[in-house]
Amino acid sequence: MTPRLSPDDLRRITDIRHDLHAHPELGYQEKRTSEVVQRELSALGIEFKASLAGGTGVLAHLPATHQNAETVALRADMDALPILENTGLHYASQTPNVMHACGHDGHTSMLLGTATVLSQLSERPHNILLLFQPAEEGGAGALKMCEDGVLDGKVLGNRTDRIFGLHCHPYSQVGQVGTRIGPMMASADSFHARITGKGGHAAMPHSTIDPIVITSQIILAWQTISSRNISPLEPVVVTCSEVHAGVAHNVIPDYVEVSGTIRTFSDEARTLAIFRLIEIAEGVCATHGASFAIEWMTGYPVTKNDAEAEGRWRSALRDFNGEVLAEPVTPVMGAEDFSFYGARTKACFYWLGLNTNPDRKYPNLHAPEFDFNDDAIPFGVEAMCRLALAS
Repeated sequence: MTPRLSPDDLRRITDIRHDLHAHPELGYQEKRTSEVVQRELSALGIEFKASLAGGTGVLAHLPATHQNAETVALRADMDALPILENTGLHYASQTPNVMHACGHDGHTSMLLGTATVLSQLSERPHNILLLFQPAEEGGAGALKMCEDGVLDGKVLGNRTDRIFGLHCHPYSQVGQVGTRIGPMMASADSFHARITGKGGHAAMPHSTIDPIVITSQIILAWQTISSRNISPLEPVVVTCSEVHAGVAHNVIPDYVEVSGTIRTFSDEARTLAIFRLIEIAEGVCATHGASFAIEWMTGYPVTKNDAEAEGRWRSALRDFNGEVLAEPVTPVMGAEDFSFYGARTKACFYWLGLNTNPDRKYPNLHAPEFDFNDDAIPFGVEAMCRLALAS
């Protein structure tokens, strides 16, 4: 039997998706969302534990119908973003300056749909864990879920043998799913730095140590990390996204503040890029008699797909109702806290297509015009069910 939602259940899950979209909540504030999840799991008679990962995370457990079964985990993230919605939808966000601009309302609803289908089966070859996780958008909710023991059998069920997670993908067509072995998404670290010189009159720069000129040299020199320090076959991004300095047109300031991010696909490149960023800045500052101080915010690791888990993914979706992309998908330099699960068990992360018109560009993730496409729900649920049941 193909594991799919019934028409009535599909309508119910779609209504839940619209309700979640209308009531978005930021990371670690997903109280209402968590309550919706718990309400639906209770109605399905599924065992769960709530109040995880700081209060809003939920872990549900469906036991296998056989002994000595493996344990498969499926994950959905629940949080929204601090963005003012501009979709004009009848179910648009009712919370000012907060919206589901990354499709997590769809992810959560599809996992509830998966729970619906799986709970109705008389035979389940595996123990199944359903992870409803807070704070993916920069809050590392996955790390807190792991620290609470959701993969270790400390909360419900047994130790996880493998985990699967998806993300909606506006560049793929509805019904398409795709993944790859190895790096899927980048590591992400951020920094805030201060370059301190000596301020003075803008008409007398020779009597100052101009931190703006020095910072300009540093920012340009940082771009040589990717072009001269790391192999051109190894992707790395060094981006300065904030520069703050000065209060008047005729005053050279004492200091400049710079913030930015480093993205890589390997631990080696990550370490080298961070080392060179500091070394370059300190060297340029020393040349001019300035000083350099930096604060690092260690972010998400590389999201890597395990080869065996990826093989299970392809085997499970061999006769998928949609289209399994044969070629490995292109990795992206965005980051995902699903990486914390992959550091603890065999993991595979994959894309779920959203676009229904190949001639029309779908609104991008994190854009105020974005909305998850309901047409993708049955494909997402079917894929997750197959992954939960495949041997």
